Amino acid sequence: MTNLKRVLAGTATAIVLTALAVPANAGTLENMERERAIMIETLLSGDIDNNQRQGRMEIARTRLVDLERQVLRDKSLIGKNRPLVRAAFDNYDLTFVVHASVEKNRSVADHWLSEIGLSTQAVMNARTGRR
Repeated sequence: MTNLKRVLAGTATAIVLTALAVPANAGTLENMERERAIMIETLLSGDIDNNQRQGRMEIARTRLVDLERQVLRDKSLIGKNRPLVRAAFDNYDLTFVVHASVEKNRSVADHWLSEIGLSTQAVMNARTGRR
């Protein structure tokens, strides 16, 4: 009976390891969205100082430039009618935030804030508090 348990345990372990070894298949648009979310989180974080924020924003900007180019050149997105693809191209200025900020000659942070209806000054004047 113990040999049967060992074989079953070994088989179960092999199945789990095989399932974990299969890579996730995220497309170019999903990768760009994830990186953009990280950049926005960095922008809004109150846990880091301005020097850290500036460094992280520069790294995120560099990554996003590449990812935005990949999405814009991704032929597999042509003709796709998925909500994510439609929303991405309907909201160009928010989706391709780095390219749009360069086109409008603004920093990425200022561009993103203005696109969602905020100004840098409004954010700087805001106070944290409970509603």
